[in-house]
Amino acid sequence: MQFLKMNGLGNEFIVIDARKTMPPLGADAVRLLADHKTGPGCDQFITLETSPNGADIFMRIHNADGGEVEACGNATRCVARLVMAETGRDRAVVETVVGHLIGARGADDTMVTVDMGVPKFGWKDIPLSEPFEDTRAIELQIGPIDAPILHTPSVVNVGNPHAIFWVKNDVESYGLESNGPLLENHMIFPQRANISLAQILSRSEMVLKVWERGVGLTRACGTAACAATVAAIRNNLTDRKVLVHLPGGDLSIYWRETDDHIMMSGATELEYAGEIDLDDLSWRKLPTGGAE
Repeated sequence: MQFLKMNGLGNEFIVIDARKTMPPLGADAVRLLADHKTGPGCDQFITLETSPNGADIFMRIHNADGGEVEACGNATRCVARLVMAETGRDRAVVETVVGHLIGARGADDTMVTVDMGVPKFGWKDIPLSEPFEDTRAIELQIGPIDAPILHTPSVVNVGNPHAIFWVKNDVESYGLESNGPLLENHMIFPQRANISLAQILSRSEMVLKVWERGVGLTRACGTAACAATVAAIRNNLTDRKVLVHLPGGDLSIYWRETDDHIMMSGATELEYAGEIDLDDLSWRKLPTGGAE
């Protein structure tokens, strides 16, 4: 079985074209292939399938832990790039389990903009396990009551649940490596959550560090960049267009006032083509010019 190894700002993907044959890969196989020690390594394992609802492609997403998830912004940009290369068009419609997303070609073939749709802010939509009238800031903290390390996050759903903690200092100073798993699995999040630390630099710029649900620390997370931007705008911390700095690079996010759609723009990279032996899950890179 052939695959493509891609990334969006270091957010890594194994992409399988399953439109003709669905590979017999369960959660254990995904975990093995996602581990850099035993497979090509990835944050998300992407399966491309025929869309049942008229889109160019259906994108199924599994995190590195083998669990299926609803959305991945950077993967959508990578898949849209593949579809546009295949069709020769400047636009691609990618279906996920939560709906259709539209990708468009940027300044060159590597730059892709995706319409991520409309964010949700209701506590049941995020979802949370208890009611909060105002999800711009909910009661949740890590550390001592009188001096918490992290507290009062904004929460939002952009196809998947996110919690954003606003920090004043360097995002590396708050121990997301250890606090991320606790917050991801906190009882307030019945479907777990992606956890971000956001430092506002100006009305048009922020730094973001992300603990991704089912993955861990990641070099980039497109939905987290979208979530942090709309949460910042709701809290009057930024304007509508924000450059989000992630460890793997920058994403440009624009939350349109006219229709509330989130536009996400950034680079994609096709690293190499490879081949997986379905008998023992061994793998190898194909020579340059192999699978396209």
